[in-house]
Amino acid sequence: MPPPAIDLAALAWPAARLGDALTALARSSGIANAATEADFASFSARSADPAEWIESAAKRLGCEAEPVETNYRDLETVLPSAYPALLRLSPDWFLAVAGCRRGKLRVLAPGLRVRSLPIGPVCRALREPLEQTLRPNYDRLLAEAAIPPRRRSAALSLLLAEQLGEKRYNQCWLLRPAPGDTLRSLSKAGAIRNATGLLAAHLAQYLLWLASWAILGRLSLQGRMDRGWLLAWALLLMTMVPLRILGAWKQGLLAIGLGGFFKRRLLCGALRLDPEEMRHQGIGSFLGQTFEAEIVETFALSGGIASLLAITELAVSAFVLGRLAILLLAWLAIAAPIAFRFLRSFHAATGARIGLTQDLVESMIGHRTRIAQLPREEWHESEDIGLDRYFEISRLLDLHGTPLVAAIPRGWLIVSLACLVPAIVAGHSSGAQTAVALGGILLAYTALHRLIGSFAELAGATVVWDRIAPLFRAATRPENLGEFLPAETTAAAPLPTVIEADRLNFRYRPTSNPALQGCSLEIRRGDRILLEGPSGGGKTTFAALLSGLRQPESGLLLIGGLDRHTLGAERWRKRVASAPQFHENHILTETLAFNLLMSRRWPPTASDLEEAEQLCRELGLGPLLDAMPSGILQMIGEGGWQLSHGERSRVFIARALLQRADLVILDESFAALDPENVRTALECTLDRAETLMVIAHP
Repeated sequence: MPPPAIDLAALAWPAARLGDALTALARSSGIANAATEADFASFSARSADPAEWIESAAKRLGCEAEPVETNYRDLETVLPSAYPALLRLSPDWFLAVAGCRRGKLRVLAPGLRVRSLPIGPVCRALREPLEQTLRPNYDRLLAEAAIPPRRRSAALSLLLAEQLGEKRYNQCWLLRPAPGDTLRSLSKAGAIRNATGLLAAHLAQYLLWLASWAILGRLSLQGRMDRGWLLAWALLLMTMVPLRILGAWKQGLLAIGLGGFFKRRLLCGALRLDPEEMRHQGIGSFLGQTFEAEIVETFALSGGIASLLAITELAVSAFVLGRLAILLLAWLAIAAPIAFRFLRSFHAATGARIGLTQDLVESMIGHRTRIAQLPREEWHESEDIGLDRYFEISRLLDLHGTPLVAAIPRGWLIVSLACLVPAIVAGHSSGAQTAVALGGILLAYTALHRLIGSFAELAGATVVWDRIAPLFRAATRPENLGEFLPAETTAAAPLPTVIEADRLNFRYRPTSNPALQGCSLEIRRGDRILLEGPSGGGKTTFAALLSGLRQPESGLLLIGGLDRHTLGAERWRKRVASAPQFHENHILTETLAFNLLMSRRWPPTASDLEEAEQLCRELGLGPLLDAMPSGILQMIGEGGWQLSHGERSRVFIARALLQRADLVILDESFAALDPENVRTALECTLDRAETLMVIAHP
């Protein structure tokens, strides 16, 4: 099939070279290192899903490919800001968009040349396949309506635009740096550019401000107000206004970019934590980390930007103070130990406050147990002890913070003016020099005030950072991507053996006794397996090994003849779907559809929603769907419609079945159901799951 538009004939990449297009686009945009090498299996437009292929290939290049969905009407407004990106023009042709300049897309051609294209032809090329199917019907309609030939073309364009306007276009993939690539992520977010612009704008303000002080000093020395110098002074002050606006604008952009990077990095880190790292933490710890992430973002952004500007002001002050710069350095040396003592007190106070929050949440959750087990006079004993300790630490914090906040800035102002007065009295400096020195002293005074104010925020962010740093660092952990298998391999006829386990051993800690030892099992396609055993016998642990939640210490584990290293973690999870025990499974505060399809794909198609609703009704959740005003789109969870224990269990079963995995593992999923619902849910599960393992007590 030729490229869909003549203008794009030399610029489109064939599907067979999609890996080359992705590599060239990532490198030319600075998202992937020029030395990065990736071994891509060839992409076949007829046997592979481009979304899965592109996302997997991008990860191997050290970046991410984010699908972008819009409608055809908004294409001309979305494409100028969606770059670098891959656009699918037709099943066999792709366009690599490297940027946009002056309303034209900069397209990377197969010869690695960058060409500029108007957005209009690209949008028409994307709409052309759909327009070809609709144009004959509309041509016939316009002819029957007796529309004159000279007006028929315009009418046809309007009809097609209206008909296709709301249709979704989801064949665009935006490339961006991986969350663990800090420097490239910050650069992509515009943080470096905006920080440079912010510093430049403030530095220009300071210089203009000092120049205005020099003019005032010159006028005071002359003893009369010269109109020309007054005009120059007024122009300097007026010039500072747009610079202040520019600085505020750049500061806002910097805060938005850094905030987005920080949230994305924490989310990625949370998703890469191992289950064992989260298993032994209470809800208070998780809730505390959520609050602390907001604290770090707020304090670090506001305090970091303020301290950066304060340091810039101090540097400018030291430059214009001359010999008084030595006094400024000495004063900063005096303030350093006071600030360090305040930091230690602030660290202790923040740690005590966080501990109180975590203990409070844990106490609220276990409140009924405490009432039942402890006498009334001991119910709040731990809270009283914690509050007494917090009050004592807060008193020390106030004691150490008072000299830092009150004495350091004011002391600098008094001492520096006292050192400046002798030079003025002796006449060793001109009026302009004296005015500039006075401006430098006031600028240093303002900078010290700002630095001390931001120091408390930075200290708070530093203390809280210790608790969320594991999430931030976890984003850099390497993913088990597996081998890049050709589409023909993944789409081949399924093997009769689904999973094969041979002499698996597992222990939770290196020094503990084995939880599993020498376990072997072969599951063939179509098998129905019931795994029974007493509590603590290792059933759940064995299921976690099969589903990839845990890694065996030794032994061989294969799915379809391939091990985890070859398949990768993502493809392994797609082939084995597990519904863990009730206490390890969760309903999120979102729509029922989201909770059902979150492990499959999002946003869903109409057929996805229809399949999910049909499965829910087969599981006996029809009355629930009929009772909810929005049906499958009803908000559920803690912030929405409350589900019963049995309803939650069936939602978990439906979530696992909707993954269409080779093997479905249900861990005590029927324990919360009455006999009638057990029969209904079991019949549905046996009908939907080709290969099934059910874990239950004897």
